[in-house]
Amino acid sequence: MKKIGLLFGQETNFPLALIERINQQKVRGITAEAVLIDKVLQGTDSGYSVILDRISHHVPFYRSWLKHAALNGAAVLNNPFWTSTDEKFVNNELALRTGVAIPKTVLLPTASHPPHTNSDSFRNLAYPFDWDAIFEYTGFPAYLKPVADGGWRNVHRVQDRDELFARHAQTGPEVMLLQEEIHFESYFRCFCIGNEVRVMGYDPRRLHHHRYQTEFHPDASLLQTLAQQALKLNQYLGYDFNTVEMAVRDGVPYAIDFYNPAPEADAHLIGDENFEWVVQTSAGYLIEKAQAHQRNGNNLTWGGYLQQAGQAVKPKAGNAKATKTTAKAATRTNAKAAAKPAEKTNGKAAAKAKKAAGTQSPE
Repeated sequence: MKKIGLLFGQETNFPLALIERINQQKVRGITAEAVLIDKVLQGTDSGYSVILDRISHHVPFYRSWLKHAALNGAAVLNNPFWTSTDEKFVNNELALRTGVAIPKTVLLPTASHPPHTNSDSFRNLAYPFDWDAIFEYTGFPAYLKPVADGGWRNVHRVQDRDELFARHAQTGPEVMLLQEEIHFESYFRCFCIGNEVRVMGYDPRRLHHHRYQTEFHPDASLLQTLAQQALKLNQYLGYDFNTVEMAVRDGVPYAIDFYNPAPEADAHLIGDENFEWVVQTSAGYLIEKAQAHQRNGNNLTWGGYLQQAGQAVKPKAGNAKATKTTAKAATRTNAKAAAKPAEKTNGKAAAKAKKAAGTQSPE
């Protein structure tokens, strides 16, 4: 029996509905349940073929357990090795390679010293920072946001440099970004599950529980563009589950936020129709993953960037052979070189010993 496990925390609406939907399918040899961990022994199977992660970004123990499960053959969604590495500034750098439009964004140093550091820890950081160049690049108004957080937490719209400095001073040791504001005529959140995309109208200016209640309705052309660009970003980054927020300015979609590996899926927030799509599509995708699962294999999803990077560093057979031949030749040469001085030295030493022996008085 192949088990699909859901790892989740305070949310219950989506995970429980998803478990029920998978089991309702009655697919032979596949069952779904909430993950239960009672011990973690190295080198042992987790007991799950597929695991959907909804909480490890808040619980470091779970993140380590997911890596353990993946190394022992589980298909973990999303890939815990990538989600541990990824953050919003990395996202933006990689998005530049896909051709998807993004706002101008700057990485800022922390306002206060992180734990276990002092002023000497920052001897490589210029002081003051080149704020004039930064502000000229992003312009104002702009958004101050954390480099690795979600849910619009600690996101601030700042009107000028004074407000930026005041807000930044309150962020403590958290690494922040300053991002150009995109004045949009429409805004969308694209929910991506595998190769499926649902484009949902979304207004970040509204209160949280009203953000999906908008009048933003893309025409057929824009709908296709939004779905294609969201899918392109997800495939390049390597996410099975993610949401991509797009702000449309002058008809051009800008990817604002696409680091949401545990995307919002509460029926009370996203609405009944969207919720039904998310549950049904998730159930189908997880079942497919379970059916394709190979015991003790590498069942993770790796994005286009990491695949390209892996090919770039993969040693070529020809180079390996040449290195081996060179090593053999070097060994022979070194052996000969070492032998000659040794022979000369030993010969001289023997001659001296013989001469010395001839001058000694017999006992």
